Amino acid sequence: MARILGVDFGSRRVGLAVSDPSGRIASPLTTLEVPKNPSALLQLVLREARAWEAGEIVLGLPLNMDGSEGPQARRTREFGASLARAGGIPVRYWDERLSSHAAKDSLDQTGMSRDWKRSRIDTVAAAVILQSCLDALASSNNADEPPAEPAD
Repeated sequence: MARILGVDFGSRRVGLAVSDPSGRIASPLTTLEVPKNPSALLQLVLREARAWEAGEIVLGLPLNMDGSEGPQARRTREFGASLARAGGIPVRYWDERLSSHAAKDSLDQTGMSRDWKRSRIDTVAAAVILQSCLDALASSNNADEPPAEPAD
């Protein structure tokens, strides 16, 4: 099984995480600062996906608490569609509600400084999103099903 790249897409920073080769464990990877040129961000994410030989990208989808999609979810879907087109790597959207809260709780338990935690929140959120997806796939035994492709 190929690794999976997890992405927490934001307007200022993008957190990345990667699965182990078996697709069971997500680990925080890095945080990217969003450049002014949107295509540069695509290339940065795709470079990481290729470096880790990712066969899929799990992109956190920021749904509202009622499940509806707002402006950030639409931007995320546009980014995902661009990733899939530019990189030829399937993109699966994953509900990221409360992932930042879970990441913050996890980091709060480390006892590290506020600045240290702030610098890692996006990558830990990406790992939370990816781990949620991996757990769901493992529990439903459909890990071999092809991921949903983003709509253009």
